[in-house]
Amino acid sequence: MRYRRAMMLLASAGGNRAPVIAQLVQADEDTVRDVIHRFNEIGLARLDPQWAGGRPRQLSTDDEDFVIQTATTRPTELGQPFTRWSLRKLVAYLRRTHGRVIRIGREALRCLLTRRRITFQRTKTWKESTDPDRAKLDRIEHVLDHFPDRVFAFDEFGPLGIRPTGGSCWAKAGRPDRVPATDHRTHGVTCFHGCYSVGDDTLWGVNRRHKGAAQSPAALKSMRAARPDGAPIYVTMDNLSAHKGIKIRKWARKNKTELCFTPTNASWANPIEAHFGPLRQFTLANSNHPNHTVQTRTLHAYPRWRNANARHPDVLPPNAKNAPASAARRASDGAAGRSRRQRPDHPVR
Repeated sequence: MRYRRAMMLLASAGGNRAPVIAQLVQADEDTVRDVIHRFNEIGLARLDPQWAGGRPRQLSTDDEDFVIQTATTRPTELGQPFTRWSLRKLVAYLRRTHGRVIRIGREALRCLLTRRRITFQRTKTWKESTDPDRAKLDRIEHVLDHFPDRVFAFDEFGPLGIRPTGGSCWAKAGRPDRVPATDHRTHGVTCFHGCYSVGDDTLWGVNRRHKGAAQSPAALKSMRAARPDGAPIYVTMDNLSAHKGIKIRKWARKNKTELCFTPTNASWANPIEAHFGPLRQFTLANSNHPNHTVQTRTLHAYPRWRNANARHPDVLPPNAKNAPASAARRASDGAAGRSRRQRPDHPVR
């Protein structure tokens, strides 16, 4: 329409009369005259008229701001007996708000929220350490910043049981892939003792039937062997009692290994935590392993694939290696899947 209005004005400027212009642009003569007259009044603004069709606005800008403020406030803070708004509940509340009645329909409310970029989102969680000893976190950040090529991370992942586990995958619409439903827990559980080299960006581990002071040294020795030059290494781990035994501390002192314990409720400070989420999603979710042997092979095949493809730009930017500390700080505790027990014998590098 803007193009047609411009043609009318140009034709009029060329000395053509309204009937000729109407025939040229296939429009009504009255329309042509209206465009020319409005152009004479307001100039080029006539090319983009601000139509105001429909009913007049029922809500002022202040009313809309009040609606947005209410929608982004937890209902419990406003004395309502529920934890989130639905459109119906929000409309009903706005209509009976004391001192300010907002009459708006559900569809108009939906459009208003969309226009103000308010969307329905999942609630995120966060965790703050309650440990007063800030020195622990400072030490972890220091070694990550200054000695990334000699920093390792260790933690247990599990317990890993044998049962069908739902997940997600690509499938034809309406025909999802299915796994059997069962509440049976057979074959016991195992525990994946995961090791991660920050400098090499390499993940490996071993499965054991149990976790404890008898199993942890094997993982520490494998990390020590990854740096055979004899230079000191730093291993980040949580405060599980199995990680702090006398024998483990004695071995660490003898082999130039500094144990950097995370503060209480600060598992996100351990760089390996960010890798347990993908490990769970790509090996356990959407699976139906018949026994622990098959599960262990799958669990170890994924780190091998991940290590071989970690430098691919679609998987991990090459410069991520140069920012291990920031990566560790961004690691989400929710991605860790932090239950506690796991399984035997298949070391993997």
